[in-house]
Amino acid sequence: MSVWAEVVGQERQVGPLRAAIDDPGSMTHAWLITGPPGSGRSYAARAFAAALQCERGGCGECRACTTALSGSHADVTLVATEKVTISIDEVRDLIGLAATSPSQGRWRVIVVEDADRMTERTSNVLLKSIEEPPPRTVWVLCAPSPQDVAVTIRSRCRIVGLRTPDPEDVARLLAERDGVEPGLALECALAAQSHIGIARRLARNPEARARRDQVLALATDIRGVGDAIFAAADLVEVADTDAKAATEERDAEEKAQLMTTLGVEDGGRIPPALRAQLRQLEEHQKRRATRHKRDVLDRAITDLMSLYRDVAVAQTGAAVQLVNLAHEGHVRDLAARTTLADTMRCLDALGTARERLAGNVAPLLALEAMALDLRPRTPSRR
Repeated sequence: MSVWAEVVGQERQVGPLRAAIDDPGSMTHAWLITGPPGSGRSYAARAFAAALQCERGGCGECRACTTALSGSHADVTLVATEKVTISIDEVRDLIGLAATSPSQGRWRVIVVEDADRMTERTSNVLLKSIEEPPPRTVWVLCAPSPQDVAVTIRSRCRIVGLRTPDPEDVARLLAERDGVEPGLALECALAAQSHIGIARRLARNPEARARRDQVLALATDIRGVGDAIFAAADLVEVADTDAKAATEERDAEEKAQLMTTLGVEDGGRIPPALRAQLRQLEEHQKRRATRHKRDVLDRAITDLMSLYRDVAVAQTGAAVQLVNLAHEGHVRDLAARTTLADTMRCLDALGTARERLAGNVAPLLALEAMALDLRPRTPSRR
């Protein structure tokens, strides 16, 4: 199977990448792959890295392809930060690596999957290496849009823009690769709005589908101020629990590994000279948990927006497919007892909440304001 098999619905979009593999004359040493969340930016970047190392242009079966895709190839570096920003020190380490020749493969490939998380100052540090890389070094940056990357960086990269794949293509991938029942695969692909990673998680994890159902229930559970306050608190609690579950075990392993490296026995006293390293690790873990919590909340709001989008579709009679097929009854009920103006107001409230969270407003305050705006304002039309 070709390395491009998992880059779903992007045959034309990845054409320049595939052409660069086949024709060295069209090769560029700095690429910027953009596209909305779930479009497969990281898949495309890894496939490109694998194809560059493969003698057959990305067969997907040789050792070069499998190790590049998994992130274990000696000459392919994959950077996917779990923090809010990529630090200058991390970028300086990458620049040093980029200056070295490939040890085994044909190219030294550095993939930065979250290039939009570099501040302007950090981007300026990277600029010279992007502009004048060594002959066998390739930079592959990924971001939601070109505007999310400093203009000095994007002007020196060749841009490949991906699109949101069709839900049917995502469903076909889930069915063929993961063995998901076709009906469930399509339901999850639509619910994830064609985000491949989220669609796979929903299809393979019944608990994830149940949590999403609870979030969508907020649309009808909020009747008054008290309901709104409790709903906001519940959302924050879910995000905290999810973040803790996702990071707790890893945090403990990282701390144990650091203690072993420092020569400190389990439960032993940490010498004052070594405490700074422990604090640095704890700060990194805290930032990672904060990012995960924000991502969980943002996804919850996005799911609610998809529900109100479906309500608007029902209210206007638009001939388009619903996103939430499993909640069609819920959608029709909301559409029947509210007005289109109510729906637009709720969508505005959800959009504002996302902006506030992105602007570092305290999550509970942002969600309380959002939940209050989701209260029904007009009498039932029944």
